[in-house]
Formats: sequence, C-alpha cells, structure tokens
Amino acid sequence: MRPVIGITLDDEHARPGVHVLRDDYVRSVEQAGAIPVVLAPGSPDDAAPLLDRLDGLLLSGGVDVDPALFDQAPHPKLRRVDRRRDDLEIALIREAVRRDLPILAICRGIQVLNVACGGTLLQDLPSDIAGGERHDCPEPRSRRVHRVGVDPGTRLHGILGEVTIPVNSFHHQAVGRLGSGLVASARCDEDGVIEAVERHDRRFVLGVQWHPETFWDHPDSFQSLFDAQAEACRNSAGSGAPAVSLR
Repeated sequence: MRPVIGITLDDEHARPGVHVLRDDYVRSVEQAGAIPVVLAPGSPDDAAPLLDRLDGLLLSGGVDVDPALFDQAPHPKLRRVDRRRDDLEIALIREAVRRDLPILAICRGIQVLNVACGGTLLQDLPSDIAGGERHDCPEPRSRRVHRVGVDPGTRLHGILGEVTIPVNSFHHQAVGRLGSGLVASARCDEDGVIEAVERHDRRFVLGVQWHPETFWDHPDSFQSLFDAQAEACRNSAGSGAPAVSLR
C-alpha cells in the first residue's frame, strides 16, 4: 500500500492569500512510491486530525521562524516570519513525534523541527560566522556551493552512503543549540554549521539544511532520502508506539 505523506505549504508574500509549494517536493515524494498531500495552513488544533489521515510528514522550506518561539529578540537581519505556519508546524511535529510518524524536514523544516524540540536558531549566519553568506546562494537552485561532512554510523550516512557530499544552499538561518532528543549528523566542512539532525529514539526523524528535492530529476539526486522516509512510513503504519517527551 502506498503511504500518504503530508507536505507543508509556504505563503506567497507578493500575493497575499496565495499559498505555494514547489513541484520538486511533490515529484520527490511520488518517486518514492508515496502519495503527496498538501497541508494548508490552519490551527494547531488541526494537527491531530490531520495526522490521523497521514503516514508521514514532510516539512518544506520557506520564511524565517519567529524567534519568540525560542525566547530570543528579533535579530536586525530577521526576514519575514509567518507565525500561523510556525504554530501549526510545531504542533504537527510534536504530535508526529509522539505517534512515531516519520518526519523529513528540509531547510526551514530542519529549523522549525529543532525549535519544536526545544532548541534555538542562529538568526543570521552572515552576522554570526565568517563566510556565512556562502549558505545563501539561491540561483541556480541546483548549484552545489559547499560540502557537507556526514558523521559515519548515523542514519543519514546509512541513507546516503557518503561521508562528504556537495550540496546546494539557500538559507540565512541555521540550527543553534540542539533540541531535546536531536543529534547533529552532518556539518558544513567550511564553518561547522549544522547541516543535518536526526533522532535515534524514533523510527525516522531526519532534517537536512539543503534542498534535496531540487535534484529529483537529476542522475545524482538525493532521492534516497525520500525513499527512506517512504519505507519508514510503510514499516511504522499501525505501530502504536509510545509517546516520548519533546522538551
């Protein structure tokens, strides 16, 4: 049976009231043999009934995370935030972890995952580290701009089969202090910025800072990430796993 994976949406700031999702996410999920379902922004109270209908959760990229959620004042370089999206995604993450539903978190997704688990963010990499601007090189989207070192023995290493990988990168925020239960499984070779996190007490909770979905139609793709989530969804259906603490 094909698992159903919910994908979160971003809003289109240039067109108020319009929500967007790059086709890359949809195609990556489809190629993994799963059914993609788009999750419209709503109330945090919607998290449980939404997850009742899903086998997994994919957190997509988008705007900055509200620093009030990790008890920090806004940085002068903070960009647009969407607190409605933040609140819903944090509720989805916490409930998905409680239920042991597989989570794949991409770019903004890894950041909100960390915040949902009680961690913090670096609000502006160019302000915080030398050369931080190397992480925000959006055009073209498939251009690989720096290398990531993957820790041997991690779930990410088992999926990718490599200890060093070149990645694309377009973000100015990043994981700061790790949230409860999360471990860093990859870092940028040049500056040590966390590029991937995972939880080892759940079947599949994995976040990456780059955009693997961009390469869905490339021969050297990251499709194995989406395949691994879909397989975890198949294996975890009806598991009835016990709840775990997030904070």
